[in-house]
Amino acid sequence: MFWFLLILGLWNLCVFAVYGADKIKAVTGGWRISEACLLTLALLFGGIGGMLGMIAFRHKIRKPKFIAVYFLAFLDIVAAMLVCLLAF
Repeated sequence: MFWFLLILGLWNLCVFAVYGADKIKAVTGGWRISEACLLTLALLFGGIGGMLGMIAFRHKIRKPKFIAVYFLAFLDIVAAMLVCLLAF
């Protein structure tokens, strides 16, 4: 359980950093990270980091599909944690 939470935390930290990098690129006019990539990172257990990145960097907060995906990703993480708790 400890290793799962550690890996999950590190992954969400990486997703948070990707949102920060995309926001910097958006402000400076640089090459952007695609929305599909950002959404995929969230669905691969990065929902918490993505959601915190959206809030902290005020990035993609007006896009309904991002809010819906992060809600589903959050539920995905909660379900995975429950499975880990029940299995161990």
